[in-house]
Amino acid sequence: MIYADNAATTKLSGTALNAMLPYLREAYGNPSSLYSLGQQAAEALAEARQTVADCLHCRPEEIYFTSGGSEADNQAILSAARRGKARGKTHIISTSFEHHAVLHTLQKLEKEGFTVTLLDVHETGRVTPQQVAEAITDDTCLVTIMYANNEIGTIQPIADIGRLCRERNVLFHTDAVQAAGHLEIDVGRENIDMLSLSGHKFHGPKGVGALYVRKGIPLTPLIEGGAQERRKRAGTENVAGIVGMAAALKEACDHLPEHTAKVSALRDKLIAGLDAIPHGALNGDRNHRLPGNVSFCFEGIEGESMLLLLDDRGICASSGSACTSGSLDPSHVLLAIGRPHEVAHGSLRLSLCEENTEQEVDVMLREIPQVIDYLRNMSPVWRKLQKGECSYVIQ
Repeated sequence: MIYADNAATTKLSGTALNAMLPYLREAYGNPSSLYSLGQQAAEALAEARQTVADCLHCRPEEIYFTSGGSEADNQAILSAARRGKARGKTHIISTSFEHHAVLHTLQKLEKEGFTVTLLDVHETGRVTPQQVAEAITDDTCLVTIMYANNEIGTIQPIADIGRLCRERNVLFHTDAVQAAGHLEIDVGRENIDMLSLSGHKFHGPKGVGALYVRKGIPLTPLIEGGAQERRKRAGTENVAGIVGMAAALKEACDHLPEHTAKVSALRDKLIAGLDAIPHGALNGDRNHRLPGNVSFCFEGIEGESMLLLLDDRGICASSGSACTSGSLDPSHVLLAIGRPHEVAHGSLRLSLCEENTEQEVDVMLREIPQVIDYLRNMSPVWRKLQKGECSYVIQ
């Protein structure tokens, strides 16, 4: 089996698993307890918090553990909105192709009277600082723009946007779920006020994430109850998961240069091979791109059929975000970059990691064109295109 869906989730690393095991069977105490078994767990939490902080170049007291990226996104945005409303500011800026954890939260706030501006991301999926500058008003309380897109891999000019927001005294949040562990992140240098990440995107466990909040910014709890996470996130901490996530993030950051070089080379080879398929197009920016992301649209096919046939040939891929895989609608990300509905339905996302090999890329470059040819030969739409009865969208 070739696993090429690392943007959806990753295999738990041996390092993360080994770090977790003692806190599942031995040091299993509640970290809020005063006896030694509980304090062992509390010490592990403190060490994990320091590790995550070191990877992001911030203070440990600025890290809050969550159940994942979606919770972290929700808490960051809702906290900034509450802060803004208390100051009479109810305008939020984001983009049209954010993860639904962001977009649905913004829709909720619109129902509460907030105004939301969604910036155009253009054909490459990249916003400009100028767009942000032009959208900021005296009423703006938050800019939330993802670090890198989960479907098409485009990396945003985060440092430039962060600097602009700091100059204009507007909070800046970034959903870095796809970036953490894959790109170098320095929240201080990049003027990031809040950042969300999720453990299972960089070989950590599922069900655990983190939220960075710059010191001095008030955080509103989503969950009421106990005093955990400095009273900002009630509930007994998932000690084993948190320890595993911290270990995985440290391992990813420690090996970032060599992993980036290897994965980028595999990505570029895969893109070059798929570029040769007629009437196909790469989605996203060719240069400002996550190391492992390969996203294409192929005209005349349907993405779900392609995925099933690839699975039959031992290739695990996706047509977009795993969070919306049950939807019959085309990807909002692909629509945002201007892909027509009929083309957006024929999308393929391959996301690689350092465990993928050049031999696996060779297999994908052999099998994917065969699957596309097979599906096109069955398609009445493709026959019309070939007969000239309608025009190709992708030339």
